Amino acid sequence: MKTREPFKWVAVGTIWTWLALFALLPNAMVLVASVLERGQDQFFAFAFTLASYRRLLDPLYLSVLLDSLYLAALTTVLCLLIGYPFAYLLAQAPARRRALLLLLVIIPFWTSSLVRTYAMVILLKTNGLINQMLLGLGWISEPLELLYTTPAVIAGMCYALLPFMILPLYAALEKLDRRLIEAAHDLGAGRVTIFRRVIIPLTLPGIIAGAMLTFLPALGMFYVADLLGGAKTMLVGNLIRDQFLAARDWPFGSAASAMLTGLMALLMWAYYQSSRRANRGALP
Repeated sequence: MKTREPFKWVAVGTIWTWLALFALLPNAMVLVASVLERGQDQFFAFAFTLASYRRLLDPLYLSVLLDSLYLAALTTVLCLLIGYPFAYLLAQAPARRRALLLLLVIIPFWTSSLVRTYAMVILLKTNGLINQMLLGLGWISEPLELLYTTPAVIAGMCYALLPFMILPLYAALEKLDRRLIEAAHDLGAGRVTIFRRVIIPLTLPGIIAGAMLTFLPALGMFYVADLLGGAKTMLVGNLIRDQFLAARDWPFGSAASAMLTGLMALLMWAYYQSSRRANRGALP
């Protein structure tokens, strides 16, 4: 056992060093930059101010934030409605078929989400595959304007983020105690009641985890909004990118980034609380 001690400390030290250098330190720098003034010749001046956070309440930026929250929430709900039945069937499938279905869920991670977004452009453009198929079937007389619309952005984000919803739901549904469902059925509960009173509460940590992994990235997927929405749709991610790269207003971009980090912390707290309640309810 003593011979493993050096390896353990090296492994733990490497992980903590990596997290400190590439996670904690960058976030601390963003937080510090968010309370500084914008410099004339520099990216920021070392003078404390909360002006960048007050600018977030400006109607122009507040509308961008609200639109982003709406699109991210709608994407999360659609991914949940699509992913929950699939994850439930996946958890019920035989072991051999389950492995194949899991592989189909994981395959999109093998390619860049940017490449997959370009594939969506090929599908949705005026002379794309969807319009050509609908014209060939005679269902439409002229091509539909599918690209550069809000539904195209939502479809692109759902396509990119659906696996992040399915996997936590599958993990929660796989651990579900089937005896509780059978007991509820024996006591006279219907399918809707069992789903609402038994399955949903026990899988709530998976729902929140999937929502967290879907909602937060949806706020920052600026390339999806650019490629599929054109200049018509702007997310918080587009705002942050423009502030850092175009406007060179690092304090304001940092404030918007810090806001998203705070939102992530809030969702992680909600996930922790739901996990505690679910574990407490599972105890005899």
